[in-house]
Amino acid sequence: MAKNIAEQIVEMLENANVKRIYAVTGDSLNHLNIAVKKSSIEWIHVRHEEVGAYAAAAEAELDGFAVCAGSCGPGHVHLINGVYEAHRSHVPMLVIASTIPSDEMGMDYFQETNTIKLFDDCSHYNQMITRPEQVQRTLQTAIQHAISKKGVAVIGLPGDVSELDAEEGSTSTQIFRTNPIIRPSDDELKQLAGLINESKKVTLYCGIGAEQANAEVVELSKFLKAPVGYSFRGKMAIQPNNPNEVGLTGLLGFPSAYHAMHEADLVILLGTDFPYQKFMPVKNKIVQIDEAPERLGRRAKLEMGLAGDVKETIKALLPLLEEKTDAHFLNEQLAFYEKVKESQFAYVKDFGKEDAIQPEYVAHTLDRLAKKDAIFTVDTGMCCVWGARFITGTGERKMLGSFNHGSMANAMPMAIGASLTYPGREVIAMCGDGGLSMLLGDMATIFQYKLPVKLIVFNNRTLGMVKLEMEVGGMPDNQTDMINPDFAMVAHAMGYPGKNVHKPEEVEDAIKECLAYNGPYLLNIFTNPNALALPPKIDFDQVMGMTKSMAQLMLGGKMEEVLETVKTNYKHIKGLL
Repeated sequence: MAKNIAEQIVEMLENANVKRIYAVTGDSLNHLNIAVKKSSIEWIHVRHEEVGAYAAAAEAELDGFAVCAGSCGPGHVHLINGVYEAHRSHVPMLVIASTIPSDEMGMDYFQETNTIKLFDDCSHYNQMITRPEQVQRTLQTAIQHAISKKGVAVIGLPGDVSELDAEEGSTSTQIFRTNPIIRPSDDELKQLAGLINESKKVTLYCGIGAEQANAEVVELSKFLKAPVGYSFRGKMAIQPNNPNEVGLTGLLGFPSAYHAMHEADLVILLGTDFPYQKFMPVKNKIVQIDEAPERLGRRAKLEMGLAGDVKETIKALLPLLEEKTDAHFLNEQLAFYEKVKESQFAYVKDFGKEDAIQPEYVAHTLDRLAKKDAIFTVDTGMCCVWGARFITGTGERKMLGSFNHGSMANAMPMAIGASLTYPGREVIAMCGDGGLSMLLGDMATIFQYKLPVKLIVFNNRTLGMVKLEMEVGGMPDNQTDMINPDFAMVAHAMGYPGKNVHKPEEVEDAIKECLAYNGPYLLNIFTNPNALALPPKIDFDQVMGMTKSMAQLMLGGKMEEVLETVKTNYKHIKGLL
């Protein structure tokens, strides 16, 4: 019996080593669903397509490639947020956007969308299959784009086309995973070496592009007596076994990394597309090395911009450098970093009180008790801050989040993808109450597939980061409070244990119990709603904005909230002055 197109697509996905497709089945996807059922690929039935796209993005980051799908109209529209996340994070993902019958296109048919227009801004490849002879070449090209360009490829698939008889093509069907060595030319390396050799104070700043170059970064930093800062995405790879690290900078970072970058004569950016221009130095020389030359110079004024893989570039550069002997600048930055860490741990030692547990203490305890190869996922907002500042890189741990797209509600869906990708690993989702409640239904997916995901809810009963944004902007927070369900009871309703934690002295035992449980588990921890996450550099306008918002709250009769905010955060403020 002849294969239909859906079966042909699934066969090619099997040959590309695809293990699962995240989707909600229905109408135009049904033939693909049945083809998957007859294959080695697993259909992961999520409750919401956005969750499926985020789960696939997590799998793609951890395993190199993943697939999600959505049925016509609303089904594939729901994918869009997670698709943007994968594309902006440069992870290879294929999207199968099933759509309406091909003979109804352009007729304002039920659930009609234009998949080309819809996905054009978040993909490297985006085409519609309308004829059997297109299938093999289009799908092979889509996957090749996703893997080679590190991003999203989309194929539109009308429901009626998926059931047509397949035709064999005459071009390649296999996927080519190439691994070229890319580094600057010899002349460029000599010029860079000259610039480094004449600079007395050098700081390295690393992003996710330096993920495979930990040993080389450490060797370079020791040779140049250079402090090493890193982005949030770069932390898990660059922090481990690195005696010269000074933390991360940016909105979530530490004053130490900010200081090390601004006090240097030369800053070398390694594999980072760090987006916060205000945190970049402007008075010293900056060199950027990135495998994608189109990113060079768009965040800072550069002395040199070089295209190259970080690992290979450092290996080629080291023989051209003169070892620096003066460690005064490095020691100064490391001493400052120690003071910053001591200031941060003041919050760890201050546990908080009933229903106002310090989130820093929770994150630090979680870091201490989690396994050395745990995979963490963090919701955007305050959970990102606590993850950035208190979860330690070991060389084996991973941390996933919506670091570029900045979407709420990503932690729990990404934990689903991570747990399916690495079933033997401890997977911990650091969820905000706002994020978890946004996609609450897929807690049932965790139960359905018996995934041992640990959901740690930092329940501050507010949209904490938004509240902070409003206050530093001089506005009293408005409509940021949240009246939540009992998340522990929701977990019980979904089929697995949930526990509320109201007192600081309950935190450690509760986390131990949660992590030790053989299966999914939810901890609902009532954290301090007035805990702020101040950036490493506070502008005068931000100080005035906070002062203005506090005054407005006092005039509005909220004196108690003002006093609690000041009392809770005086250590942060003191440490940044």
